[in-house]
Amino acid sequence: MRVTLRFSVCCLAVLAVLTFTAKSLKAAEPLAFRHAIDLALHHSTTMAIASADQARAHAAVQAGRNLFLPRVEAGSGAAYTYGYPLSLEGSAPTVFNVTTQQFLFNPSQHEFLRSYQSEWKATTFTADDKKNQVILETATDYIELDTVTSMLSILQQQNEAAQRAEQVVGQRVKEGVDSEVELTRAKLASARVRMKAAQAQTTADLLRERLSQLTGLPVAEIQTASESIPKLPGADQNEDLMARALEYSPALKGANEHAEAKHFTAKGEHKALYPSIDLAGQYGYFAKYNHFQDYFSGTRKFRSNNAVYGMVVRIPIFNAAQKAQAMAADQEALIARKQAEDVKDQVSSETLRLQRSLRQLAEAKEVARLEHELAQSDVEAAQARLQAGTATIKDEQQARVHEHETYINLLDASFTLDKTQMELMRSTGELQHWAIAPDTTTPNSPPSTTTPNNP
Repeated sequence: MRVTLRFSVCCLAVLAVLTFTAKSLKAAEPLAFRHAIDLALHHSTTMAIASADQARAHAAVQAGRNLFLPRVEAGSGAAYTYGYPLSLEGSAPTVFNVTTQQFLFNPSQHEFLRSYQSEWKATTFTADDKKNQVILETATDYIELDTVTSMLSILQQQNEAAQRAEQVVGQRVKEGVDSEVELTRAKLASARVRMKAAQAQTTADLLRERLSQLTGLPVAEIQTASESIPKLPGADQNEDLMARALEYSPALKGANEHAEAKHFTAKGEHKALYPSIDLAGQYGYFAKYNHFQDYFSGTRKFRSNNAVYGMVVRIPIFNAAQKAQAMAADQEALIARKQAEDVKDQVSSETLRLQRSLRQLAEAKEVARLEHELAQSDVEAAQARLQAGTATIKDEQQARVHEHETYINLLDASFTLDKTQMELMRSTGELQHWAIAPDTTTPNSPPSTTTPNNP
């Protein structure tokens, strides 16, 4: 019996350990790039606001269209009357009444409806632009965090090398080989590395917090996976990307639709001075205690059920206030059109700037790569001289620190290039396909140039 009990307890203990280990492994699993993008699109408050704005604009279209359908209201205007039965809010006092009204011919409302439809289209383009914004921010923060994580690893190695160099210089000072100034320089180099590490750690913490806000995941679960970052396509410097950006830009399309909406609104304000026809009807149940039979006696007897239905024709004769409102709407339409032109100019200039910057940043990355190669060669040369007895450990450690610095510069240059290319892809409409589409790379594909660990 005791053996069985001990065996059961051991089984439960092993099961608990395995469960805890599985949960720990699951918590330590890195967050894939495209999974982070998908989470951000579903969790982002920016996308929630854009969706709500679309729903609001669609409801406005429905409201404007439904004005041409009958609106029916039922109620009561029961009241005590003394003397001649006066009206309550324009209607005779009734025990029960039903009213109905709808637009039959209203040129102004037709233009307003077209305005609502254009605003709805504008919100659709705005939502697409916001989607690109969320994708770009998430992708940029993810790749930057991956880069900073690599930098922290290098800075740790650099700090260890700087500390070893400081110890070597300190020993040489004790032996009288070097002066105190050399020791101060070594301490300064170590302090600079620690400062850079502190700055990089602060940046990493802020990026994790922002990605946590975007994706809805806890900060502890924000761990990047370099291999999950898709390869960025190369940009053709000779291609006319401005024309493609102008054709695609959801911001420009949204601005044009907003200007069109303002144009229809102005037309609607002008057509408010046109004649209009409504259909209206009313039914009322009259009570004798209101004394209708005393004041409307004649050849016809008192009737409790009374109804009227017909057309209401309105022909504006003079309305100075409406004319002024129409003039104001014309100016609002002009402002919206000019704002759309300004957006077009901004899209053109920003696309050209990004396209021209790519070549400069690519050259900067190449310079950083060559500098890193030279620094690696200097480390190898210093190690060879150290083995030959023509160099000191101090020389080898200084060469290694310089090699780490050039590698950090290479990581920074790679990230700056990738960030600019992602911004250009947003302008030309390629960002969503790159960030959301399934990864089609094969195992034999070359390593991604966007991976900071392999610049």
